[in-house]
Amino acid sequence: VSFTSDDSAQSRFQVDVVMEASSAAPGPAAPSAPASTDGSRPPEESKGRFRVVGFIDPGAMDIGLPPDVSHEPDTAKSDSVSLHSTGTGHTHISDSHSNTYYMRTFGHNTIDAVPNIDFYRQTAAPFGEKLTRPSLSELHDELDKEPFEDGLANGEEPSAAEEAAALAAKEAKGGTVKFGWVKGVLIRCMLNIWGVMLFIRMSWIVGQAGIGLTIAIILMATVVTTITGLSTSAIATNGFVRGGGAYYLISRSLGPEFGGSIGLIFAFANAVAVAMYVVGFAETVVELLNVRNLNDIRIVGTLTIILLLGISVAGMEWEAKAQIVLLVILLAAIVNFFFGSFMPSESKEPKGFFGYHTAILLENFGPEFRDGETFFSVFAIFFPAATGILAGANISGDLTDPQSAIPKGTLLAILITGLTYVAVAISAGSCIVRDATGDQNDTVSPTVNCTDAACTLGYDFSICKEGGCQFGLMNDFQVMSLVSAFGPLITAGIFSATLSSALASLVSAPKVFQALCKDNIYPGLGMFAKGYGRNNEPLRGYVLTFCIGLAFILIADLNIIAPIISNFFLASYALINFSVFHASLASSPGWRPSFKYYNMWVSLVGAILCCVVMFVINWWAALVTLLIVLALYIYVSYKKPDVNWGSSTQALIYNQALTHCLNLTGVEDHVKNFRPQCLVLAGYPNARPALLQLVNSFTKNVSLMVCSHVRTVRTKCRLELYQDYARCQRYLNKKRIKAFYAPVFSDNLRHGAQLLLQAVGLGRLKPNTLVMGFKNNWSDGNMRDVENYINTIHDAFDLLFGVVILRLQEGLDISHIQGQGTSVFFFISITLSTFCLYCACIPADELLSSHEKPPVITKDSPLSLTDQRLLESSQQFKKKQGKGTIDVWWLFDDGGLTLLIPYLLTNRSKWGDCRIRVFIGGKINRIDHDRRAMATLLSRFRIDFSDINVLGDINTKPKKHNKLTFKELIEPYRLKEDDMEQEAAERLKAQEPWRITDNELELYKAKTNRQIRLNELLKEHSSTAKLIVMSMPLARKGTVSSALYMCWLETLSKGLPPLLLVRGNHQSVLTFYS
Repeated sequence: VSFTSDDSAQSRFQVDVVMEASSAAPGPAAPSAPASTDGSRPPEESKGRFRVVGFIDPGAMDIGLPPDVSHEPDTAKSDSVSLHSTGTGHTHISDSHSNTYYMRTFGHNTIDAVPNIDFYRQTAAPFGEKLTRPSLSELHDELDKEPFEDGLANGEEPSAAEEAAALAAKEAKGGTVKFGWVKGVLIRCMLNIWGVMLFIRMSWIVGQAGIGLTIAIILMATVVTTITGLSTSAIATNGFVRGGGAYYLISRSLGPEFGGSIGLIFAFANAVAVAMYVVGFAETVVELLNVRNLNDIRIVGTLTIILLLGISVAGMEWEAKAQIVLLVILLAAIVNFFFGSFMPSESKEPKGFFGYHTAILLENFGPEFRDGETFFSVFAIFFPAATGILAGANISGDLTDPQSAIPKGTLLAILITGLTYVAVAISAGSCIVRDATGDQNDTVSPTVNCTDAACTLGYDFSICKEGGCQFGLMNDFQVMSLVSAFGPLITAGIFSATLSSALASLVSAPKVFQALCKDNIYPGLGMFAKGYGRNNEPLRGYVLTFCIGLAFILIADLNIIAPIISNFFLASYALINFSVFHASLASSPGWRPSFKYYNMWVSLVGAILCCVVMFVINWWAALVTLLIVLALYIYVSYKKPDVNWGSSTQALIYNQALTHCLNLTGVEDHVKNFRPQCLVLAGYPNARPALLQLVNSFTKNVSLMVCSHVRTVRTKCRLELYQDYARCQRYLNKKRIKAFYAPVFSDNLRHGAQLLLQAVGLGRLKPNTLVMGFKNNWSDGNMRDVENYINTIHDAFDLLFGVVILRLQEGLDISHIQGQGTSVFFFISITLSTFCLYCACIPADELLSSHEKPPVITKDSPLSLTDQRLLESSQQFKKKQGKGTIDVWWLFDDGGLTLLIPYLLTNRSKWGDCRIRVFIGGKINRIDHDRRAMATLLSRFRIDFSDINVLGDINTKPKKHNKLTFKELIEPYRLKEDDMEQEAAERLKAQEPWRITDNELELYKAKTNRQIRLNELLKEHSSTAKLIVMSMPLARKGTVSSALYMCWLETLSKGLPPLLLVRGNHQSVLTFYS
C-alpha cells in the first residue's frame, strides 16, 4: 500500500516500504493518511512524480525506530510517517505527528536516493521491474523541465497490490528449483570424481606403481585439481555468477575470445563424455551377460542414454533426486569394499586376497612396472579419475548462492575424494598380492625357495612370473569385487559411478552450451539459447547432447577420442587458473573476490601444471586441443562480438597503456622518433571520409590520430550525447580507422579548436600536427567564419603545431547526401562555420518538430551530377591508387614535414606503386647544381625519388588574365579606404578586420604574384599527379588580412588534383644521423 497526497496526479512522492520476508506479526491495517496535511510542497519541484522505495530488514524492526527527527525548513509540514505491518508481509505507512521517522532520504524533500542493492543489479528487482537511481540530469538540471512526462518515474515499482498478485501467481505456478551447496555442488562433484576408475583401475595402478608412487600420483592430481578449485572459488566469489559454469567464469574473466573458444569445446567434451560413461556402463552389463558382441554394447548404450535423457528432461529436481540415489549406492559400494578388506577367507586366498599383512604392504609399496608402462603412463590413466571438479560450477545458474556453494562444495569434494582414493590405494596394496593363480593347490613346497609375500602366507605363485595368471592386483580388474563383503554391490557401484557421471555430463553440456548461445558468440547457434519451464531448461540443448552422445555410442570405440576429452577438460582448468593470475596481475579495482585463500603465482603454477599434464597424458591430443582452441580464438577475435564484460584483458591493456604512457613522459623527444600525430578537424567521422582516409593512410599503426569535432549546438539530452560519442567511435572502429573521436562544445570554430589544440592528448601521445579541410565555400558564407578559419591556423602555429590542409576540387563534406540505412545521421548545418560540421546527431526514428527537420537525401534518392561526383571523390583514397606520382613541391624548408608525409604514404600498399617527384625553386643558371644538392640531401635522408625538377622560371610574372581573375576575386573584400573618410575607414576596418587595404595589396604584391604563378606551374607540371604535397604559404599574423590570405590559398590550389598544403613548425623531423 502506498500513501500519496490529496492530489495523486500531482504527487511529488510515493513511498513504499517492502518487507523482504513475511515475518512481521499480523495485525489490522491502519487507515492510510495523506502525506501532507496542508498539501504543501516546494512549488518548483511539483511537476515531476517520483517514488522512493525502501527495503526493510524484518530483523531491524526489533531494534526500534530511529528517534524523532525535528522538522527542517525545506520539508513539508507533515513529513513524519509511522510503520505498521499486516499479515501480507508488507509494511504500510501512515502520517503521524507522534513519530517523525522519515522514509525519505534523511528526511529531506528530495528525490536523491540512499544506497540500495537493487540499484546495482543488472537484472530485474525481486518483484519484477528493475530499480534505477535518479539520474544526474534529474537531480542537476534546471527545474523548468519535466523529468518524466508519462508512465512511472525512474526506478518506480508496481504498487504493493500488483507485487502481491505477481508473487502469488508465481507461487501458484511453482517457483524455480534452486540447490544448496551440498545437493548442488558437493554431491555432483563427488559423483563425477568417483568414477568407474575407482573400482576397475585403482587396483591395477597400485600393482604397477606401488603404494608409494600411487599416493604420489593421487597427490599430484589432487594438487592440480585443488589449485583449480581455489581459482574457481576466487572467480566465483568475485561477483554474481550466472549459468554457464566454466564458460561463464572464463569468458567474464578473460573475455569472449578465450571464453567462447573454451566454452564450445567444454560443452562438446561433456557431450562426448556422456558417451564414454554410457559405453563403460554398457560394457560392464555385456560382460555380466557373458556376451562379447559390439552390437549389444550399442543396444544397451542406446537404451541407457534414452533413460538418462528422460530423467534430465523431467527437470533438475528429478535429476538431483536420481543423483542422490546413485550417491547412496556408490557410498554403500565403497563402504562394502572396506568392510570386506577386514574379512579375509580361505576361499579367496588362492586369488590373492589375504587380508592386511605387513609383508604384502612392504612388497607392494615399491613400483613394478610391466608391459612397457611408466610412471607418467600410469599417471595419464589415473588423472581422468580426478576430473569432474566443475560439475557443480556447470549448473551455477541453478544454485541458490553460487558464491558460497561453489567454493565450499568443490573444495570439500576434492578433499573427500582425494582421501578416498588414497585409502583405497593403501587398503588394496596391503591385503592383495600382485599375482595369483586362483588354484588352491599352489601351496608352498618345502623344495621350492620362495621369498614373496604370498610364500610367507603359504602360497607359491612364482609360476605367474612366466605370465598367464588371471588374479591379483596386476591381472584382475574386478579384484575389488573379490575383496568386498558383498560382490554384487561393487557391480552396483560401478553402475552408479558410470551413470552418475553420464547424468552429470548430460546436464552440464546443455547448460554450458545454452549460456554460450545466449551471449551470441557464434552467430547461427541462437536457437539453442531458448529455455523452457520454470527452470529455463535447455531442452534443445538436451536433444543436441543426446544426438552427439548417441553418435559416439554407436561408434562404440572411444580409445582415440578419450584422450582428447581429458585434454579439453584440462584446457578449461588451465584457463581458469590463468584467469585468476591475469585478473590479479591487472590489479583492476573490480577484482575483489570474497574468497581470500588464493595466490596469483600459485594459480599460474596451476595453469602450467595443467598444460604439462595435457602433454603427459597424450602429446598429440594436447596439440589437437591447442590448435582447436587457437582456431576458435582467432575466429571469435575476427568476428569481434559486441559484448563488454569488463574482462581482465581490458584491465591489463589499460595498465600497460598507462605504464607505457608514463614511461614515455620521462623520455626526451628525438628527431629520429618523430611521428606526425594528427589532430583532424573533421566533424562527424562519416561527414568527410576522404580527409580521414588520407590521414589514416600515413598514421595507421605509426602515430596518433584524433578525429576532433567542434560542436556549437548543445543537445539537451545527456544520453543522446553519450550515444552520439559511442556511435562515432564505433564508426571509426568499423571502418578500421585507427583514431580517437574527440568532440568539444564551443561558440565557434576558433574557440573550439583552441580547446582541442591545448587539451587533447596524454603525455607524449599528444598531437603535433593540425589537419583541416579546405574551406571550398568560403566566398559564399559569412566572412566571420573565414576570420575564425584563418585565425585557427595562426593559433596552431602559435602553439608550435604543424598545419596540413587538404583540398579536393569537388569538396569534402558529404553529410547532406549520406544515408546510414535504418539509422540516419541528420547533419544540421550551422551558418557560423561550414568548415567544421556544426550539427546535432539525431536518431532516424526520433520524432522532430517540423522546424528542426533538415532536408536529407538518402542513398535511394536520385542524386545530382555534382553530388555524384562528390561521393566518388570522397572514396578516392579508400582504393588502391595504382601507378602514378606523388608530386612534392618542397619550396620552403619547414623542418621536413612536407617530405615526410609523402614518404609515409608510399610505405602503404595503397600508395606503394606511386613514385615521388620532387619540385624545388631555383635559378636558371644553377639548375644542375640545385638538382645535385637536393639529390644528395634526399639520399642522405634515405628517401627514394624518381625525379627532381628545379623550377628556374618560378619568378616569371604570371599571365595577365590570371592576374585579372585574382583582382576580381579580392574585389568584394577590399576596404577601399581612398573612397571614404579616414575615420569611417578605420571604423569599418575595426568592425570587419578581414577587409583588404590598398597598402596591404601593394606591400604583398610580389607574394600575390608568386601564388598566381605557382598555380600556373602546378597545372603545367602536376595536372596528372595522384596527389600534390606542397609547402603552404605563410601569412604574417596581424599584417595580412584573413581575406587576402584566403584568396592566396584559393588561387594557389584551384583547378588541381588532390592537393595537400603542408607547413611544419620549422623544427627538424628528418635527420641523416644514425
